[in-house]
Amino acid sequence: MENTALLIIDVQNDYFPGGKMTLDGAEVATKNIRQMLDYFRKHDLPVIHIMHISTNEGATFFIPDTPGVVFNSRATPQESEKVIVKHFPNSFRETELLEYLRANSIKNLVITGMMTDVCVEATARAAFDFGFSNTIIGDATATRNRELNGEVVKATDVQKSFLAGISALGDLYARIVNTSDFLNEK
Repeated sequence: MENTALLIIDVQNDYFPGGKMTLDGAEVATKNIRQMLDYFRKHDLPVIHIMHISTNEGATFFIPDTPGVVFNSRATPQESEKVIVKHFPNSFRETELLEYLRANSIKNLVITGMMTDVCVEATARAAFDFGFSNTIIGDATATRNRELNGEVVKATDVQKSFLAGISALGDLYARIVNTSDFLNEK
C-alpha cells in the first residue's frame, strides 16, 4: 500500500434519496466506500475527497450553497484528509489533484465514488494518462439509468459495461475489484 491513496469522488447528498440526481445503488456503494475509508484511516493511508460544485449555467444539481452539494454523512472528510473541489467530470481538470499526488509521491490510486460512467471513468482514464496505477472498487461506485436512442439502458448494465470497458485489454486503465476482495488481499 506504499505510495497509494484512496480517491472518493462526489459522494454528495444530491446522489441520494431526496437529492436532485438520485443514483441506483448509491446506498450500497456508500456502505462499501465507508469500509474502504475505515481501512485507509485505520492504516493511516492518504485519503482524498473530491467535491463537485456545479458552476455551469443550467446545472440542476451540486448547486453551490445547497444541501445537495454537501458530502454524504457516511463519507465526510476528516480534518487531516485532502478535499479537492472540481467543476468538471475529470477530477484532474483545472484542479490541484495532479500536483497534490506528485507532491505526496502517490503512484497508485484506489478509486471509489459516483457516477461510474461519468466522473469515475473520466478520472480513471486521466489518471492512467498521467502514469498512475489504478484500482477501481466496483461495488463502491454507482450510476443511474441512461437513455440511448429512446431506449432505457438499466443502471446495472451501464455499471457493468463501463467497468468492463475501463478494465479491458488486461486492466489497461484500471483493475476492477470488489470491496471484500480488496480488503482480503491486504
